[in-house]
Amino acid sequence: MEVMFILLVILTTHSINAQGQPSPGYYPSSKTSPIAFERGFTNLWGLQHQILQQGTLTMWLDRSSGSGFKSLQPYRSGYFSAAIKLQPGYTAGVITSFYLSNSEEYPNHHDEIDIEFLGTTPDKPYTLQTNVFAEGSGDGRVIGREMRFYLWFDPTRDFHNYAIFWSPSEIIFFVDDIPIRRYPMKSVSTFPLRPMWVYGSIWDASSWATEDGKYRVDYRYQPFLAQYTNFKLSGCTTAASSFCRPPWVEPFGPRGLSQQQTLAMEWVQRNHLVYYYCTDPTRDHTLTPEC
Repeated sequence: MEVMFILLVILTTHSINAQGQPSPGYYPSSKTSPIAFERGFTNLWGLQHQILQQGTLTMWLDRSSGSGFKSLQPYRSGYFSAAIKLQPGYTAGVITSFYLSNSEEYPNHHDEIDIEFLGTTPDKPYTLQTNVFAEGSGDGRVIGREMRFYLWFDPTRDFHNYAIFWSPSEIIFFVDDIPIRRYPMKSVSTFPLRPMWVYGSIWDASSWATEDGKYRVDYRYQPFLAQYTNFKLSGCTTAASSFCRPPWVEPFGPRGLSQQQTLAMEWVQRNHLVYYYCTDPTRDHTLTPEC
């Protein structure tokens, strides 16, 4: 009986481990050195709602304002990441983001690549939304390409690394070096190719952020905080040589994700994907031909 109990414990433990976070086998975040915030970024708005202390930027939203930052230079491609820690508790309606955009350069006709944390109520987990806008498809017509995930950890308890890799052929989103989404370039009309800046922000998106606007920002819980650190900007600026190439995020160079990375991404999408625009029956998929 004792032997059977030990075997049961071993099998149960193995099952739990087998269902845990997979190893991607390759860690692109380790290939790039961090950059001090002030060397790579500047305040964009809400300066009075930012504190930079020992390499960590804290931003907050209250009734008077949110806050945002922007990279000093625009990029043609690259690997961009930050470690982010979110606020626990009631955060409905609050968006904490890390993204690429050229909306200031091309108003009403911009490109964008988003990592957004959709605020939530205490009984539900945060949603991480990834999104891609191309050639102004986020302006007016609002042709988003959203994939949303529930994370396999609590993003309020510690910092975790979130990254965007963008090259002329693909976009890959990473969480702690695990690829969670790959968006390949299938046509120039559905893929962002113009230079973009790197941004971060915290702001009130009550109209849509939490369950399509069902729950709004409640300023009785203000201030709403977001912390960023371990910034990485590794890519080709618009001033770089035409021979510049973005860093590798795959172990064998720009030949696609490795088998182990692909298996890790499939694990995330199988267990933690909660929305995919291509399978949404309410969407007009003539507007998203890549589906």
